Amino acid sequence: MKDKVFVTIDGNEAAAYVMYRMNEVCAIYPITPSSNMGEWADEWSSKGIKNIWGNVPTVIEMQSEGGAAGAVHGSLQAGALTTTFTASQGLLLKIPNMFKIAGELTPAVFNISARTLATHALSIFGDHSDVMAARTTGFAMLAAASVQEVMDFGIIAQASALESRLPFIHFFDGFRTSHEESKVELVSNEVMKEMINDDLVAAHRRRALSPDHPVLRGTAQNPDVFFQNRETINPYYIAAPDIIQKVMDKYATLTGRHYHLFDYYGAPDAENVIVLMASGCETAQETVDYLIGKGEKVGVVKVRIYRPFDIKRFMEIFPPTVKVIGVLDRTKEPGAIGEPLYEDCVNAIHEGMNEGYGKLKTAPKIVGGRYGLSSKEFTPSMVKAVFDNLKKDKPRNHFTIGIIEDVTNSSLDFDREFDIEAQDVVRALFYGLGSDGTVGANKNSIKIIGENTDNYAQGYYVYDSRKAGTLTASHLRFGPRPIRSAYLINKANFIACHQTVFIEKYDMLKNISNGGTFLINAPWAKEEVWDNLPKKVQQQIIDKKVKIFTIDAQKV
Repeated sequence: MKDKVFVTIDGNEAAAYVMYRMNEVCAIYPITPSSNMGEWADEWSSKGIKNIWGNVPTVIEMQSEGGAAGAVHGSLQAGALTTTFTASQGLLLKIPNMFKIAGELTPAVFNISARTLATHALSIFGDHSDVMAARTTGFAMLAAASVQEVMDFGIIAQASALESRLPFIHFFDGFRTSHEESKVELVSNEVMKEMINDDLVAAHRRRALSPDHPVLRGTAQNPDVFFQNRETINPYYIAAPDIIQKVMDKYATLTGRHYHLFDYYGAPDAENVIVLMASGCETAQETVDYLIGKGEKVGVVKVRIYRPFDIKRFMEIFPPTVKVIGVLDRTKEPGAIGEPLYEDCVNAIHEGMNEGYGKLKTAPKIVGGRYGLSSKEFTPSMVKAVFDNLKKDKPRNHFTIGIIEDVTNSSLDFDREFDIEAQDVVRALFYGLGSDGTVGANKNSIKIIGENTDNYAQGYYVYDSRKAGTLTASHLRFGPRPIRSAYLINKANFIACHQTVFIEKYDMLKNISNGGTFLINAPWAKEEVWDNLPKKVQQQIIDKKVKIFTIDAQKV
């Protein structure tokens, strides 16, 4: 255990860290929130940091995402191990090349910090609308739920791609996971090398286009042969799930972290189960733990591999007692019968029951819902509301959770005061102005706590999309166990206000817990503090027995 190295990094750095070391070419073009991945790769390349084979990867910034996709395609055809990083409209611009890369059975990994697609409005925040728009390309799709999983799944995707010959979309939630700082175990170069079969790398090289061994590739075909040739890829997609699970099992022997195509967490006799992907899995698991402690028979299925969808393994993951399944999608597909994951689950259960797969005695009810579009919060209270819906005689289908949807009245009610976080987890909120140093200082604090104590740590930073000069809120957690709370703090032990103007403008103490601490950065003497506080704030301090401190940080 003593040789394990822990670092406090965000999801973008975790993805870039392993992708840079397991590839030879990174073709990049910046787009929020994935830009940092390309920036890390560019910085490491400029510093001469080597990959696991002892070479410095080539990092190429193109003029557009389409250019980056073309560069990836060309580099792969030349036999180089190549990766890229993108999101949202950037991913859409890559789709034409992605169809070609998959159609030519070319192993590669595209790392996607999943982000909202511009529809009625542009949003830089996260959901799954971009990766769902790319689900027909033929890429395998692997969803990471936490910063640790981003690092682990990057390696698993790279190894699986080389063996299966399928290209992979490795995705994680934009801004939630991409920008969340978390304490994770750093995977060594030795483990990465152990995961990659050099014979498969050599086979990829031999398939490169070369005048020394010419092959015919990328032709135009007519109706006489196109259909037949299109079907020849079937064996690769049939074989892929077993290959990916084998790679996951090998990774478990090297790191101790076990993953499966679908992972179940919950009661062995669960009656109500939620199915979802990415960071929502962490919140759902945390809530399931709490509800089981209250005697509820609930569980969560975490979808790791979304494409190819393995019906047999999906059916086998459910306890035989399941009566109702709620499928949650972080996207909206207007006009469809339901959202993508919901439709796949309905079809998988139907086919699976017909084939006799799994342990389910009777086909469960299945309902679908939408959550978390454009990084809308997804909290334990919302997970509980979904389970409460599943318990009803006639659960609502095609619902929304997390908003008040008063146009077609699809939303479920939820209790905003519901709180399940453990009391031994320190929860701190810092309010500052963009570019005033608040976020930078907190990033340093969370690294110090994560890397120099036994505590696990999490840092998450909420910016206005206008950034400099607007309100920023830093959400810091640390405690003795891994932190699965993939949502904002709503009950803080400690709140710091770095600009006195906020006390007049915002409800600074709305989220402080009873007996919490309030720190104000102000030029006031201690005798002047109370008189400078609005009456409402004074009353909150009295009612919640808040301890109040002040410091003149500008003077310091």
